[in-house]
Amino acid sequence: MRTATIILAGAIVAAFATPHLRAQRASPHETTAQSVGGAEISITYGRPYMRGRTIMGGLVPYGRVWCPGADEATTLTTNRDLRLGDLDLAAGRYTLWMLPSADVWKLIVNKETGQWHTQYHALSDLGRIDLAKRTLDSPVEQLTFTIAGSASERGGTIKMTWETIELTAPFTVVQ
Repeated sequence: MRTATIILAGAIVAAFATPHLRAQRASPHETTAQSVGGAEISITYGRPYMRGRTIMGGLVPYGRVWCPGADEATTLTTNRDLRLGDLDLAAGRYTLWMLPSADVWKLIVNKETGQWHTQYHALSDLGRIDLAKRTLDSPVEQLTFTIAGSASERGGTIKMTWETIELTAPFTVVQ
């Protein structure tokens, strides 16, 4: 009985401490959302800053799976089925990961959710798609995701920018 009381007390302390800890984060968290072709699509992620660091090939090493964001793993949520690149996604929630290189980047969609950004499990991958990569003329200080498209269109793009890299993936809402 004593152990249960200690665990419960710890859970209560953790519950009350959570808002304080969230206020202490170095990277603010954001959700970007867009209504496209009848689908409500959102991406929730931590937004780290460059802070004078080399990001691509430095903080984000080439050849290793990386979660684009900070703290909790970046999530994509959709209430309708999507075709992301050549990958079919059922309505639901997924985590987004990337496999960067100097030339080709891949977006990894993973079925596991609720994990920390360092807890990647390849066995839960739904699939991988190639990303279109473009070099930007001026650096973007803070990691940014956007979802482009409109309620009257069936398709759009998911875009990530940070440092001097812009990565995009097309998607279509399945009718």
